[in-house]
Order: sequence, then structure tokens, then C-alpha cells
Amino acid sequence: MLEEPRSGRLTAWGNALFAGLVPPDDAVPRIVGGDEAHRVTGLPGETGEVGLTLALGRLRALGATGLRLALPAPGHPLGLSGPPEFNARALDAGEAVVVSGAALGLVPEVAEAGPEGDVHREVLWHCLPVREAPPVDVPSLGEAERELAEALREATGTLTRLDVAGSGPVADAALAAYRARAEAGRRVLAPGYPPRAVRVLELAQRVAALVEIAHGPEHGGAVSAAAMAARTEALRPVERTARRAKVAAYNAYVEERERR
Repeated sequence: MLEEPRSGRLTAWGNALFAGLVPPDDAVPRIVGGDEAHRVTGLPGETGEVGLTLALGRLRALGATGLRLALPAPGHPLGLSGPPEFNARALDAGEAVVVSGAALGLVPEVAEAGPEGDVHREVLWHCLPVREAPPVDVPSLGEAERELAEALREATGTLTRLDVAGSGPVADAALAAYRARAEAGRRVLAPGYPPRAVRVLELAQRVAALVEIAHGPEHGGAVSAAAMAARTEALRPVERTARRAKVAAYNAYVEERERR
């Protein structure tokens, strides 16, 4: 629940690695996180699967200058630029990384193994060609911050009108617990990111958490099918705003570097 995407971790810490701000021994464990292992397949110049450290080095040798996050959803190819094969795989996964300077993209495939309570996750990143074109619907940090502030106000007001308990003290307690876990767990964005990107990501996480909490039956006062449908419809644009803001935050490092 409320986990940051693996593609976000790869984007943030891969950018820091490419910039020389962190060594591979720091970047790779941050990307892997709580997973058992990450490997990459389909990388040009390599046969079969290779480890993440080798893959990042190979991408840099192929001309990679930065990484961008994509968080597509049905009807909203956020952060993608084609071709259709890559877009379809990214949509199935709900996330992807686009490599600037190398016309390549990476999509994670997660496999689980082990008994209940001791499940291990291994990630295989599929490397595919991408089209070098502006990504779809990615806002600037300033736009994302303004949209998030409005979305938070709108979501709270709408959920209150719909009599959804997720807009009140129950949600506040759940959000506080979520923030405590996030702060105790890890620093999401890597060195080199501007403070505004950190602020936007934190607000996007809060908005996304509110959406998820409001969807949960334990936090919602709406019980009829019509009320549930109204809640879903009201939250759809808010969820989209949060996803757009997350992409803007993770991609801020590359955007700022290219503007300079």
C-alpha cells in the first residue's frame, strides 16, 4: 500500500549515478530496495540477463544522459512517447523508465516466490527501443505544485459532500501513519534533485494516499453502488493529478539539466 514505483527508484538513483553524485555501491541498493534482486534483459550489446550495476554502466556507454519516469494508466499514457510495443508493455506494468540519449526504455516485470509471510520479489527489467519525442502530459514542477494544492482542496470538499469518512480524522490518522513510515524508511529522491521536487513529491504522496484511503471500505461512509460510483468518479481527476505530479518530481533532475 502507498509504495513508490520501482521505476521511480531507478529514475532517481540512476540519475544521481549518471551525474557522478553517488557511486554504484550506493545507487544499486537504493534501486533494489526490499526486492531480492534486479536484472536487465534485452540490453544492446549484452546477451541474456545482466545485473543492474553492469546494465547501468552499459546504458551510460550507449549515450544515456538521464532517466525519466512514466506512470501510464488506461486512457492516459503519462510520460510515454512510443512506439506502441513499448507503450503497451509499460501500460501493463503501470510504470516504466525512459532513457534520454539512448532511445531505450525499461519496464519492470515482478516475480514472487516463497511461502506466505516470506515472499521474495525478483525484478526483471525489459529493455526496449523507444521513440525520441517529448513525453505525454508531463507538467512542470510549478504547474504540478499548483494543481496538487487545488486537487487536495477539491478532493477534501468533494469527499465531505459525499459523506466519505476518508476526508476526516480517520484519513488524517492514516496519513500520519503513512508519513511516519515513509520518513523512517528511506529518502525517496536522490542527491541532485531540487528542493521543489522533494516538496512536490511529498504533496503528491499525500494526495495519492488520500485517494487510496478514501477508496478503502474501512474509511468510507458511502455504501451503495451509486455512492461508490460517485466516489470513484470524483477521485479520478485527483488521482491523475497526483500521478502527473509524481512524474514531474522524478523527472525534475533531467528537465533542469536540459534547460541549462
